[in-house]
Amino acid sequence: MGVPRDCDKMGRQDDILKGLQDWAGQFYGSGATVERLVRLSGGASQETWSLDVEHSGIVDELILRRVPGGVSVARNSEAIDLGTEAKLLGCAEHTVPTPKVLKVFDPSSEIGEAFLMNRIAGQTIARKILRDDVYENARQCLTAQCGKALSGIHAIPIERLPTLPKSGGLDQLAKYETIYRGFDIPRPVFELTMAWLKKNQPQPVDPVLVHGDFRLGNLIVNEHGLAAVLDWELAHLGDPREDIAWLCVNSWRFGQSQNRVGGFGHLNELLDAYEASGGQNFAADQIDWWEILGSLKWGIMCMIMYEAFRSGSDPSVERAAIGRRVSETEIDLLNLLETRA
Repeated sequence: MGVPRDCDKMGRQDDILKGLQDWAGQFYGSGATVERLVRLSGGASQETWSLDVEHSGIVDELILRRVPGGVSVARNSEAIDLGTEAKLLGCAEHTVPTPKVLKVFDPSSEIGEAFLMNRIAGQTIARKILRDDVYENARQCLTAQCGKALSGIHAIPIERLPTLPKSGGLDQLAKYETIYRGFDIPRPVFELTMAWLKKNQPQPVDPVLVHGDFRLGNLIVNEHGLAAVLDWELAHLGDPREDIAWLCVNSWRFGQSQNRVGGFGHLNELLDAYEASGGQNFAADQIDWWEILGSLKWGIMCMIMYEAFRSGSDPSVERAAIGRRVSETEIDLLNLLETRA
């Protein structure tokens, strides 16, 4: 799920280890010890730590998901907090393959705002999932498994969920248009896309739980296929077609553009599996509007990341590299709009 990285910038490892050791003694008994605590590189907005707990001759493999530094700060974002994300995992536990949450830490604890979950074996790196021989069989069944998982997510009763933001397609279009206008950098393809989206808005459907970032990178895949759905921090109430289309956005095919679904599958198979598992009956052309919106959103996100690099607020090479991908989304949007004119 990632590789070790320097932990000094994002939290003191000794404090985290002490807090985890105290918890392990209470949860497993006084003889339990926390071993091999390592900060991982995965997770763009939250810290991710790997650890093992040894007790009674057994080793439990766990993951700690933690806000940077353990202390939440106000963010200009619709991302939910970690406590809400942990509750969502609990709601989804018996419906969708997810990690099991063992403990939610209070922000005032030694660890800070965080939660512990079991560590699930598998791969999250898209390039490996799409190309390595070990995942050849997984690629054959992954489309249907994703359809079933999305159906399960969308079927979770809203009354069981914690309080979540509500965001429909036009809400998101308005939000991202405002961000785009703030850059004052005209991009004719984006202008054309926003005009098309406003003119061709789809008929609304009843809101459901939407994962918000269902794609390779946020899915654990093993040799048998889908093992777990991760990173629920963008979950909200919205249109189920948003999740289906986000998996189809060309940027998330990671070079395997011929396979519309995540670089590994075909949309009709995904929709058939989705309906067979209890989801609504959506035709392929009902996903188009949402895929175009998704590509536009990612293009504007790339603009945001480049601005972070340009302004010096985040001078990492990663931000600069992602910022350059704006042009890729423009090509994707032209291709999408051309086939739907």
